[in-house]
Amino acid sequence: MVTAQLVNELRSKTGAGMMDCKKALVETGGDMEKAVDFLREKGIASAQKKASRIAAEGLANVFIEGNKAVIIEVNSETDFVSKNENFKSLVDDIGNAILKSDAKTVEEALKASTSDGTVEDLIVAKTATIGEKLSLRRIEVRTKSDDEEFGSYLHMGGKIAVLTTLKGTSEDVAKDIAMQAAAMKPEYLSEEDVPAERVEKEKKFLIDQAMEEGKPADIAEKMVAGRLKKFFKDICLVDQAFIKDGDMDVKTYVKNNGGTVVDMVRYEVGEGMEHRSENFADEVMSQLK
Repeated sequence: MVTAQLVNELRSKTGAGMMDCKKALVETGGDMEKAVDFLREKGIASAQKKASRIAAEGLANVFIEGNKAVIIEVNSETDFVSKNENFKSLVDDIGNAILKSDAKTVEEALKASTSDGTVEDLIVAKTATIGEKLSLRRIEVRTKSDDEEFGSYLHMGGKIAVLTTLKGTSEDVAKDIAMQAAAMKPEYLSEEDVPAERVEKEKKFLIDQAMEEGKPADIAEKMVAGRLKKFFKDICLVDQAFIKDGDMDVKTYVKNNGGTVVDMVRYEVGEGMEHRSENFADEVMSQLK
């Protein structure tokens, strides 16, 4: 007899859907190992059917070896699966494969070698076992010189991942800046990196805002300089107040420690993506009926 406990155990092992787990156990007479194999074989055949489904959950992670670092985001359909050990193992395997390859883009990364074929082969096989659409969404590869340091930080187990590169200072300082970026969500490294059209749009908005407050045009223009400075403090990493000491900005903290910030990459899982509209708890309950 296939019990709810067996179904839950198989789902815990594989991350596959409730109904898929139930069917696998029925087909294999309740044999757990055979059910895992059944899901793997069945899933590979049906992996392509999942391609159109929304996968906006998942994990981001950073992988560093010597003077090379890789930051990646791998997506699943549900947060439940992103916490599964099989999925975490997949993220690790993909990151390490990219780190050992010459890949610079997602397309190149999918062709990188693993112990089980290419990264793309591995994703298809894990889709089979886990039972959800899985995808490698994005990667960034960074290299550094010997006088530079990488800093990395994961928040909420990998819902946010940050990779920083600093010159002339320590790994601890680089990690502090990664934590800063995770917490304060800067869009750019510095003022110079903000696109001119973004600055002009903000400037126009601020002038209009000041004039709506009844300020003359010449006064509004002067007010904008100060307000624009606050705008940069919000969106530029080096201009933000340092979270460990609000009396200084990030640029000053790093300078006081002998360094400068060279680069920052921040991934937040699912940002800018469409998310599943279904209530996952309702979905589970409906499948148990």
